[in-house]
Amino acid sequence: MEKCMKIAIIAGSHRENSESLRVANYICNQLQELEANSEVISLSKNPLPLWDEGVWGGDPRWKDLWTPVAESLRAADAIVLIAPEWAGMVPPGLKNLLLLCSPKEVGHKPALIVGISGGVGGSYPVAELRLSSYKNNRIVYIPEQVIIRNVHELLKADGVEGDRDQTIRKRLRHALSILIEYGKALAAVRASGVIDYKEFPYGM
Repeated sequence: MEKCMKIAIIAGSHRENSESLRVANYICNQLQELEANSEVISLSKNPLPLWDEGVWGGDPRWKDLWTPVAESLRAADAIVLIAPEWAGMVPPGLKNLLLLCSPKEVGHKPALIVGISGGVGGSYPVAELRLSSYKNNRIVYIPEQVIIRNVHELLKADGVEGDRDQTIRKRLRHALSILIEYGKALAAVRASGVIDYKEFPYGM
């Protein structure tokens, strides 16, 4: 019997009741329909302090705060990263989370980027994440991505579904299906024995 895929969904907004969290819950439901297990990790209220060396040294504070998140990421086969655009940038809490991640959590695991914008933006966070957030933690962003513009109008449970809403729903479903297949494929890479983090702990 084929193993059920486990997918971690990171809602990257610090805000309470954010659109990112709403989209994360929608994606969680979609993944259940695709027969994948999923868990939402929300950065609401920014629960993680800024990175410091204590995370490497077994500081009890970090053990209490980071261990539950790290364990969820380690158990995942793939990741959905929801990145709202704040002043043209990725929110600092989401960047901080990626600084805290090591290859133990996300190394050689596929990730789908979902950009979020309250207006017509949303592309800058996608570019920022692809440019600089994978180097040492070895997360693998798949070529597919989704940008949800004017997000407050879309993916509503009780709203009227127009053409644009249907397009985004179909695009998300398509991207999630691809992510699941990448999850299966990259599991073989991680199990291959060719990855050597001891000699090559950092990317170039």
